[in-house]
Amino acid sequence: MTDSALPPSGIDRLLSIMAALRDPATGCPWDIQQTFATIAPYTLEEAHEVADAIDRAAWNELQGELGDLLFQTVYHAQMAAEAGHFTFADVVTAISDKMIDRHPHVFGNASRDKTADQQTKDWEAQKAAERGNARTLDGIAQSLPALTRALKLQNRAARVGFDWPSTAEVLDKLVEEAGEVVEARDTLTHTELTEEIGDLFFVMANLARHLKVDPEAALRAANQKFTRRFARIEDWLAETGRNPADSTLEEMDALWDRAKAEDKGDPPSQA
Repeated sequence: MTDSALPPSGIDRLLSIMAALRDPATGCPWDIQQTFATIAPYTLEEAHEVADAIDRAAWNELQGELGDLLFQTVYHAQMAAEAGHFTFADVVTAISDKMIDRHPHVFGNASRDKTADQQTKDWEAQKAAERGNARTLDGIAQSLPALTRALKLQNRAARVGFDWPSTAEVLDKLVEEAGEVVEARDTLTHTELTEEIGDLFFVMANLARHLKVDPEAALRAANQKFTRRFARIEDWLAETGRNPADSTLEEMDALWDRAKAEDKGDPPSQA
């Protein structure tokens, strides 16, 4: 198929490109052999790249990243159509119908005189009704980042009353879990220690939830801060013709403090 044979623009052009790539006779050998399982990791990667562009306010990159993510939807829909499961049009219809059903205050007669928090509760109630007799924690994807999944599990449990009444109890539990790790770190097996560390992370996610902090976003910010400050350490060492492997921990600690002060806008130390 030549470019001139494709629709000139819009979603029809992209759908035709995808169909051509998967054509058993004339398509791309790599694309032809792909499956839902082999494409799924790319879908996750593209979603993370969208989030990364947003985190960096890289608006010039976001258009391309959203296109990459859209292509993942088209890819899965094409494979589904080939297998007789559903089509891209079915995907569009399903999400359109869902949005209309879940926004009766926009597309129906329900009152719009609600807070965003109440609308969120109504949304979750509608989702619960759609799940019917499913268990409380069913439907939370296993492939979510662990901290995000922990937050969703805790939110779902909290909606049925399984939650600490205040942040104080969460902090007490955090101290308890950290103490267990400290006390038993030299006696636990690796499997047991992994479990204790997991418990600690889970309580940290719960603390973030009670404080209305997104733990995934908080950790991403901490990672970015660490990367930025360590890069400054490398810059300053490079000015003397060295790298971190050529310096001491004490020297890097001092440079870290310098980078921290620089981050905060503090005046440089006179020491």
